[in-house]
Amino acid sequence: MGETAARRVRLLALDVDGVLTDNAVWLGVVAGQRVEFKRFDIQDGLGLVLLRGAGIDVAWISGRPSDATTLRATELRIGDVIQVADGRKVPPLAALLERKGIGWDEVAFVGDDLADVPVLRRVGLPIAVANAVPEVKVLCAHVTAAAGGHGAVRETVETLLRWRGDWEPALERYLAPREGR
Repeated sequence: MGETAARRVRLLALDVDGVLTDNAVWLGVVAGQRVEFKRFDIQDGLGLVLLRGAGIDVAWISGRPSDATTLRATELRIGDVIQVADGRKVPPLAALLERKGIGWDEVAFVGDDLADVPVLRRVGLPIAVANAVPEVKVLCAHVTAAAGGHGAVRETVETLLRWRGDWEPALERYLAPREGR
């Protein structure tokens, strides 16, 4: 299922907490202001650059609004970042797909927890991170070897591009200008 579905993918949608991060949130007060920190994997970010270079769009969808998520998405130039306070991801993702003219069967989604189940049941290529809950893993065509926040997104990008036969061209597009070509 994975390789065939990968050829149709036009959008990789990612849960944030537990997929792009290791699920840890550090909360505190600095100078009287509430602050929140999250840990993102740098190699995941490069993977997203490679993916966009291959013509596959990226969207983040989180069931929890966070300034830390917004900051990292801005840094990586992720244009579609959906953060909902109620955890309901299907309606805003459906609206995004309609706006972009993308079908559910053209979406790969990476999730880790129960809030991701409704999305995973709809997409063409459901993917779980290694530390996902069993209810998520059973729905997925692929489970990463890496845990969320520890390279799972980079692994997903490489796997997706290899399945499509796009890995070598993606590397060449990325490396050529860095080698002065």
